[in-house]
Amino acid sequence: MKTFKDVMEGLKVIGAGTATIALAGAAVGIGKIFSSLIHSVARSFALTEAIALFSLMMAFLILFVFLDSLPSVDFLPRRAK
Repeated sequence: MKTFKDVMEGLKVIGAGTATIALAGAAVGIGKIFSSLIHSVARSFALTEAIALFSLMMAFLILFVFLDSLPSVDFLPRRAK
């Protein structure tokens, strides 16, 4: 005879399987998005250049936003008096 604990363990396994099946649809959608990206980059190389410029712009934005929180560094040491 099965106990309540055994039934709950079985339901946990069924729930995990159901969640895994639901993730398959998301995986198909993400695959379609990135396959479209690869096809568009293969047709037009300007997108790769634009991505590089956007990433450089974001790097500069992050640098200037967090510049105040960085510790100050003296690049030229001062002479002892």
